[in-house]
Amino acid sequence: MQNRRSFIRNASLLSTGLFLTSDLLAAIKGKVSANDKIGLGVIGCKGQGWNNLKALLKVPEVECVALCDIDENILNERKSELNKLNIKPKTYSDYRRLISDKDVKIVVVATPDHWHCLIMIEAIAAGKDVFCEKPVANSIYEAQLMAKAAQHYGQIVQVAQWQRSQQHFKDAINYVHSGKLGKISSTKAWMYRGNTKPLPIVPDSKVPVGVDYEMWLGPATKHPFNVNRFHYEFRWFWDYAGGLMTDWGVHLIDMILLGMNADIPKSVIATGGKYVFPNDARQTPDIQMAVYDFGNFEMSWEHNMATGQGLYGMQHGIAFIGENGTLLLNRGGWSVNGEKDKLESLSWAKSIDNGLDNHAINFIDVVKSRKKEELNCPIEAGAKVAIVSHFGNIAYRTGEKIQWDAEKNSFNIEKASQLIKPVYHNGWKLPTI
Repeated sequence: MQNRRSFIRNASLLSTGLFLTSDLLAAIKGKVSANDKIGLGVIGCKGQGWNNLKALLKVPEVECVALCDIDENILNERKSELNKLNIKPKTYSDYRRLISDKDVKIVVVATPDHWHCLIMIEAIAAGKDVFCEKPVANSIYEAQLMAKAAQHYGQIVQVAQWQRSQQHFKDAINYVHSGKLGKISSTKAWMYRGNTKPLPIVPDSKVPVGVDYEMWLGPATKHPFNVNRFHYEFRWFWDYAGGLMTDWGVHLIDMILLGMNADIPKSVIATGGKYVFPNDARQTPDIQMAVYDFGNFEMSWEHNMATGQGLYGMQHGIAFIGENGTLLLNRGGWSVNGEKDKLESLSWAKSIDNGLDNHAINFIDVVKSRKKEELNCPIEAGAKVAIVSHFGNIAYRTGEKIQWDAEKNSFNIEKASQLIKPVYHNGWKLPTI
């Protein structure tokens, strides 16, 4: 196993750009027998789907057999890039055809958030294992349903919160668990997204040639095509996503939940607004703060789209604030600032491994072994942090302090409870388990 991990790590370092050459890919695949090959299908090929594909291709057994995207332009571009590597995938514009393809054994779900629930559940119901992008869903109800479905159908589902697979994140969380920080009563997570530009309001327009816009909308509220809502920019509109809270928040809050062995908070309050770009096209807030009460500690989330100068001088990060010292952590590494005469400080340290590549390896290892307990980010963990992130957005959108009633699966305030379960449109139906 270690030799295999080392080989793939070296492949990551040697690959040109962020991808592989045909020779290197051939070396990785070696002499994998036909019986050992695992057919991969990717649904959503533009951004993270492409990154996930690149990581999974570095695993010797994985063979890309199918691509699916509603944008024919993206689909043809990705197919052409794979052809250069002697990979000849089938292409589909309807995800249901990819799921029914018998050559596909594992599926990457990397569509906009509002599609994750339907596609993931249909895939596992068809006997496929799934590597699902974060956040797992665009609502609390869908996240709960996805976890229930994975248990019901018994398939392997890894959520793409790859920081759980990077060594320096593991080292930092292990340090938190060691107890050396003493009692931790406060935690923080933040993302200060500097260099953000306003998203100018533009009129609705014709659907671009090659785009199946009706399929892109799927269960979301019907809306004329607008470039501001399409591809990457979808994340700023409530119909499809939850802004920075669910985009970056799930990654960073996940580390706090993991470090504190925390579940669902007792209450959440939030504030913010469109203060940086008050007149641009985005719906989600460009400034947001949320405070979560877990009963024995508090967690704060904040994001700011005006500057990259975040807390502790870090654009993004996590802080575990204990009585003996503070641990700081982000994708660049981790450190400990000890309180005088209480704890030795530790200088900044970062592992040289690739978290996403490690995450792909972990997924395939479990696909082969069927030992779900060895997944680094099972659907239950991905669903939990998505739900916690949605709590922050719901507190913001209602302007109320919200409290969760686990027995009733609802909030203390009706207008908050109305945001738990989405309404599906355009003939699409929420799955039932």
